[in-house]
Amino acid sequence: MHARTRSIVAAAAAGAMALVGLSGCAASAGSDEPLVGLVIKTQDNPFYVKMTEGAKDEAEALGLNLQVASGDGQSDVDSQIKAIENFTAQGAKAILVTPAGDGIIPAVKKAQEAGVVVFAMDSPLGADSGIDGTFATDNYLAGVLVGEWAKAALGDTEPRVATLDLSTDQIPVDVARNQGFLEGFGIELGDPSKMWDETDPQLVGHEVTDANEAGGRTGMEKLLQKDPTINLVYTINEPTAAGAYQAVVAAGLEDQITIVSVDGGCPGVTNVQKGIIAATSMQFPLEMAKQALQAVEDYLADGTKPKNSDGLDFTNTGVTLVTDQPQDGVESEDTTFGLEQCWG
Repeated sequence: MHARTRSIVAAAAAGAMALVGLSGCAASAGSDEPLVGLVIKTQDNPFYVKMTEGAKDEAEALGLNLQVASGDGQSDVDSQIKAIENFTAQGAKAILVTPAGDGIIPAVKKAQEAGVVVFAMDSPLGADSGIDGTFATDNYLAGVLVGEWAKAALGDTEPRVATLDLSTDQIPVDVARNQGFLEGFGIELGDPSKMWDETDPQLVGHEVTDANEAGGRTGMEKLLQKDPTINLVYTINEPTAAGAYQAVVAAGLEDQITIVSVDGGCPGVTNVQKGIIAATSMQFPLEMAKQALQAVEDYLADGTKPKNSDGLDFTNTGVTLVTDQPQDGVESEDTTFGLEQCWG
């Protein structure tokens, strides 16, 4: 896992899922432009907002009729199933989806049986999904990078490590980041396909957060109630980290606790610059959208499907560690780079 390339290349639901036409991108009725459906997890996360903007721009440049559907949260599988079924019924030629979980696999397979090519973005589906291609951050590597950095940054200090994760559903992106962080930090994993089965005494607790600021604050409060000696916190994303920091400050422990994260949004990079987050692994949602739409164009032209990156079962769209506290032996960029490359 350490040998992986550290690439710098990086609506609302109302029972069913609402379809939102993108201005300047959605074709008028009767248009000959191929219909492409984009199914994102949620509209309240800047990552997916930026991904949608990138998809809009690329689809417009390629002459594709892009329509967007959004779920009502990070794990809203039911709405994604309805959206995939709706796009299939509307005659979509391709569907791009940021999977909320493996529960969408039957809908994906039905779409494929109807002749629709389906690509995943951001989060991979299970090995039995039969997905036609995946464009994603190497989330395991993203975790490894912040784990390696944290280990070096703590030095000789005895680690008291806690994790603020997404949910209890063992969603692949959640598992990959968590397990990558632990490996990077040097903690022996249990079953690497799931979280929270490690026995290392350096790990003192975990909470789920729904990957948002309020959840991060509440989760951190619970962790500190259980163990006020915590000195390192891994967070699933930067909004979670921001909430966690609020709880840390309220407890007067900002000089004791180091927070690391994953995302690369502009607010998160700014928080790295301010010292709220010590280090974050940056991903590139615009690159995901661009490469996925280009793959749609290639497939519609001659049936070509994307090739996976070397050693991976998906196309890696890049990950870079961003910190203003570089550590020997850990590749990183500073926040000047981060603010030039960030999103949201």
